Amino acid sequence: ILLMQKKKKKHSVHPCSVFLSQAFHLKMEGLKHRRADLNQKEQHLKEYLLKFDQFLKGGGQENDLKKLRAVKKANKEREVKRQKDRDLANLQDETLALNLVKQKLLKKLQKYSLYVNYLEKVIEASDEFEEVHQVMSRYDTLVMTQEDLLQTAQESQETIDRAKARLLHYVEEKNDEILQYNNRLAQLQTRLDKAQSEAVVWESRWAYIQNTAAKKTLLLGTIKMATLNLFQTVSKHAKAKMTVPLEDTQQQLEVIQQFIQELTSIWMDVNKFEQSATAS
Repeated sequence: ILLMQKKKKKHSVHPCSVFLSQAFHLKMEGLKHRRADLNQKEQHLKEYLLKFDQFLKGGGQENDLKKLRAVKKANKEREVKRQKDRDLANLQDETLALNLVKQKLLKKLQKYSLYVNYLEKVIEASDEFEEVHQVMSRYDTLVMTQEDLLQTAQESQETIDRAKARLLHYVEEKNDEILQYNNRLAQLQTRLDKAQSEAVVWESRWAYIQNTAAKKTLLLGTIKMATLNLFQTVSKHAKAKMTVPLEDTQQQLEVIQQFIQELTSIWMDVNKFEQSATAS
């Protein structure tokens, strides 16, 4: 493709170089005519000045007016000559510039002539192409196809990039959500671990309470049985029928307490009596 581009550039430069070469020759011809014209006018001016000097040297008083007009005309001719000299200098500069352009174009023609020969050999060896413009047309078609493919690839790449950007944005959002859920899950796990630890403590306390309650219940039952037995014993010693329910432990304790108080009072009276008898 690079070779074809160079060939195409050569074919695009060749007509232009031919046109510039023709224009250059026309310009040079014009410059030659203008230079010849300037030389002719300069020669006429020199002859005129020579005649004018001779006129000034040989003239009389009656020719003063003619001399004055001749001086003015001479000054004007000198100014025209100076302008022509400037024009000639400009033309010489243009000629030099055009010569430089011509040299550059000749170098390009010499450089690209290799591609012309190559294309001619390609056409001779090819069964598909018969003329150079067919090769260039095929090249243009291939270039257009390549540009279309590049544009399609670029559009596809842009679509892929947009899809990747949307996917990345979606993944980032979901990662943020997952991070939030993980934080929430960690908080809930911490609360669960704490609750389980507290549950173990409370289960231990509940087992202790239940164990203590069982012991207390057993002790209470033992106390109630002992109280009932003692109450029954007191009832036998009192030889009195007492209507106290079996389950009313409090009243039974009151009866027992009253019995013990009475025994204590009797015991104290007996001790006082024995002490009095011993003393007498």
